[in-house]
Amino acid sequence: MSALAQYLQGIGKEVSGSDRYFTAGGSNTIQQQLEQEGIQCFLQNGEGITYATDLVIVSAAVEETVPEVMKARAMQIPVMQRSALLALIARSKKTIAVGGTSGKSTTSAMLFEILQQAGLDPGIISGAGLVRIMRQGKIGNAWVGKGDWLVIEADESDGSIVLYEPEASILLNIDKDHKEVDDLIGIFQQFQQNTRTHFVVNRSHPLAVKLSKNPADDFSVDPADTSGYHATDFHQEGMHIRFKINGTPFALNAAGKHNMENALAAATMAACIGISLDTSAAALASYAGIYRRHQLLGKKDELWVIDDYAHNPAKCAASIAACQPIAPKVIAWFQPHGFAPTRFLKDDFIHEIASVLREQDEIWMSEIYYVGGTTVKDISAAHLIEGIAQRGKRAFFVPDRNQLLAAIKPHLTGPCVLLLMGARDPGLEIFAQGIWEELRQ
Repeated sequence: MSALAQYLQGIGKEVSGSDRYFTAGGSNTIQQQLEQEGIQCFLQNGEGITYATDLVIVSAAVEETVPEVMKARAMQIPVMQRSALLALIARSKKTIAVGGTSGKSTTSAMLFEILQQAGLDPGIISGAGLVRIMRQGKIGNAWVGKGDWLVIEADESDGSIVLYEPEASILLNIDKDHKEVDDLIGIFQQFQQNTRTHFVVNRSHPLAVKLSKNPADDFSVDPADTSGYHATDFHQEGMHIRFKINGTPFALNAAGKHNMENALAAATMAACIGISLDTSAAALASYAGIYRRHQLLGKKDELWVIDDYAHNPAKCAASIAACQPIAPKVIAWFQPHGFAPTRFLKDDFIHEIASVLREQDEIWMSEIYYVGGTTVKDISAAHLIEGIAQRGKRAFFVPDRNQLLAAIKPHLTGPCVLLLMGARDPGLEIFAQGIWEELRQ
């Protein structure tokens, strides 16, 4: 929502908004950054809705009982879903939509960097802040370019991805997340059909490959595959990776094979629209990353502390795997979010995390973050830990995350990575920074 607000403000619209986390007499960083862009922020009590309001945009998390919605309905002001607005914006540009269960934000950011390097002056609407833009004091998840191209992150979680009619699209992967796999395949099929030209598919992924339209436009990490673009010769040293795409050397300040696949996806799409692999390699050599995606908070002696947005089974497993070449021991902490999503993915979390952990690695969890709304609280993160422990892995439950550091400190011995994972909770950044500040002393 903040990305859409900034983008609309950037193209000359008058924008204001509210959020459940805005409080009377207080101010948070997001609110301050929005107001710096000329976007007025209100408490979520309806006071921001007036007869001067032409349109109210709501996210999928906003219910009819929220004061702004009730007041807009009473005043007969149109109410539009976030996804419908993004679809309208996408139709105004030559849009590249990045879809898939995992990797959308990173791939979108990498593609944006490549288009910038190529001199196309693109725009972007993303789910995460690009560090390069954040360094300018902005939230970093939106940019209005003067060129024809716009990169958007296309979300499948609420099915809204089927609304977009992009010029070109990327399908990264399909894994059980917010919906069952069969439902996701149907959604991504519509995504494919709505794409006007290039539909770039990750042929390394067994479900995604079924939606391939043209192997010459696709990519893979399997050199035997018939894709037009291949990544080979992967090597990781610390938080740096290098590899080749069709023989062209690439080097990134990032970790994990999943980031090689993200870079491969971005470079493949760029090649499909006429940008050379050499240009992509030059752009990604200075790629600065995105907010809370395997973000290195710091290193003290032999301890690395990394903060990551991983929140579904595949992402958590990939994040842990990316840390394993950094140190001989990984101690991962995860805070699940939402009782319904955790219940839906319980067995997948247990399987994916247990499968990736080495004998010396550990997984810790704190209680599920309650995101609000009506739900049945009949599952605990302790159930995930119990299932992982039953598979012979080192698994620990600390209900209150404020007690985590005291419990985990004796385990931080020798060279190791402390990986902190979680999403949706706006307090996670402060929590992770606090952990690092304590450990660095």
